[in-house]
Amino acid sequence: MTTEKTVTMLDLAKRAKEASTLLAKATTDVKDRALLRMADLLEEKSGYIKEENGKDLERGKEKGLSKAMLDRLLLTDARISQMADGLREVAKLPDPVGEVVKMWRRPNGLLVGRMRIPLGVIGIIYESRPNVTADAAGLCVKSGNAVILRGGSEAIHSNVAISTILREGLREAGLPEDAIVLVSDTRRELIDEMLSLEEYIDLIIPRGGEALIRRVAENSRIPVIKHYKGVCHVYVDRDANLDQAVAIAVNSKTQRPGVCNAMETLLVHRDVAEAFLPRVGEELKSAGVEIRGCAETRKHLPWAKEATEEDWYEEYLDLILAVRVVSDMDDAINHIRTYGSLHTEAIVTDNYERAMRFIAEVDSSLVLVNASTRFNDGYQLGLGAEIGISTTKIHAFGPMGLEELTTTKFIAFGNGQLRSS
Repeated sequence: MTTEKTVTMLDLAKRAKEASTLLAKATTDVKDRALLRMADLLEEKSGYIKEENGKDLERGKEKGLSKAMLDRLLLTDARISQMADGLREVAKLPDPVGEVVKMWRRPNGLLVGRMRIPLGVIGIIYESRPNVTADAAGLCVKSGNAVILRGGSEAIHSNVAISTILREGLREAGLPEDAIVLVSDTRRELIDEMLSLEEYIDLIIPRGGEALIRRVAENSRIPVIKHYKGVCHVYVDRDANLDQAVAIAVNSKTQRPGVCNAMETLLVHRDVAEAFLPRVGEELKSAGVEIRGCAETRKHLPWAKEATEEDWYEEYLDLILAVRVVSDMDDAINHIRTYGSLHTEAIVTDNYERAMRFIAEVDSSLVLVNASTRFNDGYQLGLGAEIGISTTKIHAFGPMGLEELTTTKFIAFGNGQLRSS
């Protein structure tokens, strides 16, 4: 078994590399058959998964984990079925591997194109949620990539159980088990060893808090796809439909405040502040949101707390919102450039030219017009699923679905062309 502690990180990486060459050649039908069998096995062996998950929960309670952390760890029948359904959904998605995305003919008759291919071996370092084990593995298998999974110690029993079942599904479908490898030794030094294996691992994707992601990025010799935090903004323009603006702001902040695409700062044009802020303020207040506002905001919302410079940088991940009144759209864009995190920004406006300018000038992985920031999600954007959201621009920007887990190579077709110069 590749999950035994006696197996070194180098051994695991070598096995994953070898498996990746076999998986890259697998047909879509074989990969889909593996995904569907993996899904069935998760449900068939839900009792085993819950038994192992119970060990993690018990240890988490002994360690004093918060109720929120324990809830992230908990695997119920419904959550196991959601993992299985996620694998079935990935099986339905178009296979990007082998797709020729562009072809053109050179003057000498040579036909040149670009074809999608897997990245190779992807290392995923993540915390807390054991469902990531199944989600990440499914996306990697469909895109033809082997995956090395290194979850947190708090979910180790759950992760071992899930990965064992997923590997069984691969084997039954005729694919190499080592296309999915779990690192069961949770010592932190093994992360550093993993990050040094550039000969065997092609990409690292960390998922978790900012401290984890920064540690991975600072120590990796392998390219890292990352986002440190989501300081997301909604800008209410002077030509906004205020009913729409209230609904968008409330949804962006309160629908699920503890996620990276929740709004953290609300920017309001001075011309509509008097009409808009009392309305949205009452809605947010009734939803339990604490508002920290600039001096002009507090003229309209005298109960709001005073915002500090630190608040504009803050990713609260809680029912806390920074609010600032701006003089115009230039002021709003400058604020986003100064304090934003390249994650998600939205403008609420009925002015077409201003909307298009906002889209062109604001540099984030998703820029929305008249919609909630909560839509920065692979499933919501039509990717079917995502392995994470990247706020780097190489090699992906925004939610990473199947296509983002591939790269392209050049292909060329000739009929005897020779280079003469």
